[in-house]
Formats: sequence, C-alpha cells, structure tokens
Amino acid sequence: MPFVTRDGVRLYWKLDGDDAAPPLVLLNSIGTDMALWADCLPALARRFRVLRLDTRGHGASDAPAGDYDLPMLAADVIAVMDAAGIARAAVAGVSLGGMIAMQMALDHPDRVAALALVCTSATMDAGAWQQRIATVRRDGTAAIADLAMGRFLSPGFTATHPEVAAALRRGLIAMADDGYAGAGAAIRDMALIDRLPGLALPVLLVVGDRDTSTPFAGHGEHIAAAIPHTRVVHLDAAHLAPVEAPAALAAQLIAFLQHDDTTVTAAETLFEAGLVHRRRVLGDDWVDRSLAARTPFNAEFQAMITRIAWHEIWGRPGLDERTRRLLVVAITASLGRWEEFALHVRAGLTRDGFTRDDLKEVLMQTAIYAGVPAANTGFAEAGRIIAELDAAGAR
Repeated sequence: MPFVTRDGVRLYWKLDGDDAAPPLVLLNSIGTDMALWADCLPALARRFRVLRLDTRGHGASDAPAGDYDLPMLAADVIAVMDAAGIARAAVAGVSLGGMIAMQMALDHPDRVAALALVCTSATMDAGAWQQRIATVRRDGTAAIADLAMGRFLSPGFTATHPEVAAALRRGLIAMADDGYAGAGAAIRDMALIDRLPGLALPVLLVVGDRDTSTPFAGHGEHIAAAIPHTRVVHLDAAHLAPVEAPAALAAQLIAFLQHDDTTVTAAETLFEAGLVHRRRVLGDDWVDRSLAARTPFNAEFQAMITRIAWHEIWGRPGLDERTRRLLVVAITASLGRWEEFALHVRAGLTRDGFTRDDLKEVLMQTAIYAGVPAANTGFAEAGRIIAELDAAGAR
C-alpha cells in the first residue's frame, strides 16, 4: 500500500490509469474516503493518470488529534503528488475536497493546472460547524450520522439504493472521531472567499440541484462570482455527486479537462428539453424515481432516450399529445411490452392524457389489427390499473 509521511502523519494514496496520460487528482469529502470516486474511476482512468488519496483523518490515512486547517490539508496533497511523481495536475474535489483544491490553487499555483469544484463552498457557517465538531468530540461520529446522511444523498436515491447509503453510513461511523472533528475545524476556519478573485486558471463548478448542504444559492453562486470565467454545470444529484450521478459527473470532468465544451453543452440542452416532455407526460414522481435509479451502467442509455425519445419524438409538432399517448398504448399492447403499456396507461388516465373510453376504443382496434390475445391482456392490465385508481380515489 503506498503511503507518504508528512510531519509524522501517514497519508494513503493510489494511482490509476496510464502513466503517460494527463494527471488528475481526486479529493474526497468529509466523512468519506477515496472510494467516493469509485464509480467515476473507470471513465476517468481511461483518459487520465488519476491520483486519489485519503484526506488526513479519513480512510487509511492517519487521524491525529487536534484541529486541521486547509493550508495543512493542501500541503498534504502536494506531498502525495511529489511521492507520485506528479509536478502539476488538474484537481477535482467534493465538498471539503473542493475547499482543499481551492487552497492548493491559492498556496501552490504552479502545481494546479485546473480546478473542478464539486458540491462545495467557500463560505460555511462557522457556528454550525463548531457545534458539529463539539458533538463528534463528545459523542462520536454516530451522533451526527443522521444529519450527514440526510445531506449526502437525496431521499429518492437512498430509497432505490439502500445498500449504497448503508455502506456510506458504516464508513462514516467507523472513521476516527479525531479525523472528522479535525477536518471539520478546517471547514469551520477556512478563509477562501476573499482570495478567490486572484485565481487565474480554468475552473469548473459542479452544482447538485438536490444538494441541501452546499446548494448554488448561498454557496456555489459566491464561488462563481468570485473566480473569473468559472463554468457552472448542474447535475440532478445531492451532495455526493460522484455516488449519485457518477456517469454525468465523469462526462462533465472529461469535457471540461479535454475542452469538448460544444458537444457537452448541446447534449445538456437536448437532455433538459427532453426532461420537460418526460415530466409532463409521466409526472415528476415517476421521472424523479427513474433518474434516481440510474447507475454507471445505464446512465448513458437513460440520457440517450431522454434526448431522442422525449425531445426529438415527443417534442415534434406533427401530432397532438393525446394522439401520441394513444399510439404508445396501441403499440406497446400489440408488441406485448406490458411494463411500458402499464406506465403509459396509468400516466394517461391520471394526467388527463385520455379518457377510459379512449383507452377502450384503442384496445378494440388493437384486437382487430394485432390480435385478440394482445387485446385481451391489454384489457386485463388496463382493468387492473383502473381498479387501483378507483380504490385510491375512494379512500
């Protein structure tokens, strides 16, 4: 296991990717370790020489007692870069990691080529952090686990990925109390915002639209205003974007660091336009659950169907929405795509997309042109949904 010792503190680090690739340093948030980036790593390691480390007080690194500060933590990263043979690198950090990254750019500007600041802030409430530090030093990290987990992940993601939430919680509770409290002191005492206008390097600010810990309003907006030419992107994620939206985050980092801005901007525009139609047709609750259930394996597929099916097709002017809804019902019944059939029947009936009589006529037509068995199953599935809606309405 690779360690470097600085001022008597051992720091754990790891390299991935091609040694000839451009270097990228990834920094973790408070309460996590380098595994925070695990789901982003496959995409990033194909293009960069990726250096990860466990911040002092976290993971396999030592957790000395006492207060830490951002200059200390920034110097730790420089020591790890030296050990890894990296003279200059882009630095991406989440939350505390983003604060350390900004401190590195201020204290060691010759070592930082670009900054990617993910779900972070330069202006936190010192009083609130002092209370949290005191709680951890008195009662341990278990005492603040509910608070932290409520901010780490969105409720929808936690509901669909309980095993991920449980693993993060176990890691938080298992970490050294001195490590969490020491790192918390670095957040409490940071003095970044007034120095940020002096930075002159490419900066990407990634904002989680479900982040209640460091939202754009009151946090990200101040960074964007302070650092000239900051590029701001929004992800559908809470505080731990590398966990909740790893594919989208990795794509943004790659585009930023490889300067493919035009392609990413166009894809983002089409995706957001598709989401408008998708939410209108299927409803916010269903779309939110679907987005929360994305994984690194299927996220690109989900993005593709949102851009093409929901923007290119559902957004075309040639047919009215009622006709499109009924066409989907007829086609999914004819092909036996019963999961999609049920989804669109329920959405159509509950969102004033069509009437029950409309649905009946479509299934009658389906019986003639696609076969009685298909229509028979369609009537059964639709009848089940209608019964559920009636029962819900009667309660």
